[in-house]
Amino acid sequence: MEIVRSHRQVAAAAAAAGGGGGAGALPTYKAAPQLEVRLEEFELFAIDRLRVLKGISDGLSRGKRPEEMEKLVSELWKTHMRHQDPAETLNKDIISHFVLRLVYCRTEELRKWFLSMETTLFRYRFRLESPESQRMLMTEFQLPYKALPHSEFEAVKDKLSQVARSIGQSANVEHVFFKVPFEEVPDLVASRRVFLSKGYAYVAMSQVVSLVVTQFRCNISKALALTNRKWTATIKEQEKDRLTPIVEALSNAYFGPDYSQPKDAVDISLKDIDQLAKSSFPLCMRHMLDKLRENHHLKHGGRMQFGLFLKGAGLKLEDALAFWRAEFSQKIGSERFDKEYAYTIRHNYGKEGKRTDYTPYSCQKIISATPGVGDHHGCPFRHFGEENLRAALNKMGVGGHALEEIMDKVKNRHYQLACTLTFETTHGVSCDSGINHPNQYFSESQKVLRAKNQTMESQSQSAT
Repeated sequence: MEIVRSHRQVAAAAAAAGGGGGAGALPTYKAAPQLEVRLEEFELFAIDRLRVLKGISDGLSRGKRPEEMEKLVSELWKTHMRHQDPAETLNKDIISHFVLRLVYCRTEELRKWFLSMETTLFRYRFRLESPESQRMLMTEFQLPYKALPHSEFEAVKDKLSQVARSIGQSANVEHVFFKVPFEEVPDLVASRRVFLSKGYAYVAMSQVVSLVVTQFRCNISKALALTNRKWTATIKEQEKDRLTPIVEALSNAYFGPDYSQPKDAVDISLKDIDQLAKSSFPLCMRHMLDKLRENHHLKHGGRMQFGLFLKGAGLKLEDALAFWRAEFSQKIGSERFDKEYAYTIRHNYGKEGKRTDYTPYSCQKIISATPGVGDHHGCPFRHFGEENLRAALNKMGVGGHALEEIMDKVKNRHYQLACTLTFETTHGVSCDSGINHPNQYFSESQKVLRAKNQTMESQSQSAT
């Protein structure tokens, strides 16, 4: 699609439709702007915003404190969404939101995630706005609350001061408060940060973000439901050859290295595989190697997931053929292997068919798999039962508090974070970037082990 207005006009139209937030630059996303967007921007803008939302999700999953989250959100926004021209930033902000609204409207699970992340993003961006801009946003949301009259303020001033002291704030009470139904600020009520009286909460100006965020969340929730109906009824079919493939791919997008070639030009040999599996393979790949050794066979999904991982780790084509032949021939014979399976291995290395150099699967692709009976691919943190997962982690040397923390992440469906914690526990180092790809796990593991070996060699030389 071609943009038919100048960038300045587009930003102005976006601000008008999105509720630009008056003196600030924080849109309310009430209506999609009436503009045309190039297809490349449709996708690129959405990808950049998705990087921000996924960064927020990772921060929340790791239990970062509010002040840490505020810093994280600010850094993510500056890195991925900021532009030298404020009008361009606003343009990208609004377009990317509405593109992702289309992407994440399609299932209940997607809607829930998007709503939570966008609400969190809005909360921390609102806090960075000036008081004047915050008041204008309250007006934009048409919140029916007026500042507490002086007489009523004086009547409850002592109670407000008690609440302030109980949450570690100065006893000097703020002078601007709003009296609202307590159900409008559930987060403040739950954390006992407001004075309650006769069904009303007394909300300070510094806490008004809770009021605005509640309304924002309600608006976006309704909008997602409406967008889903439009997507199902018309858009999906009308745009099946253009937008639909992009929309359907974005919700499972992976943004890291593709690992189609081994990092740092490292090669692994057949004799290394079992030792590397113990030291550096993620749980999903260890499990498939164990099952391959046990059954001398993996179904197609397992061969693809494990075979491409080995390719990305540095196993050359000749060694890959020898590796799979050695296992499969124990069950079906070498001749049948060469006839039925060797072609697919060469194909994955770009030596047959379209000569496409296939890339190893990312965590998101693996997690979204649906293994059937007899399959061993997929993500153990998602697809294993609790008993089997505990046994597998124990086998890796994970136990005690670390094991319970990992299982807690699994119960809350933070599968990649569970894998990250497994990496940190087994390697004794932190992994701030998180694990997003099995080959990243392998690569980072090898770096840690090389560093430890170098340290030991240096200590040994010093001792002599």
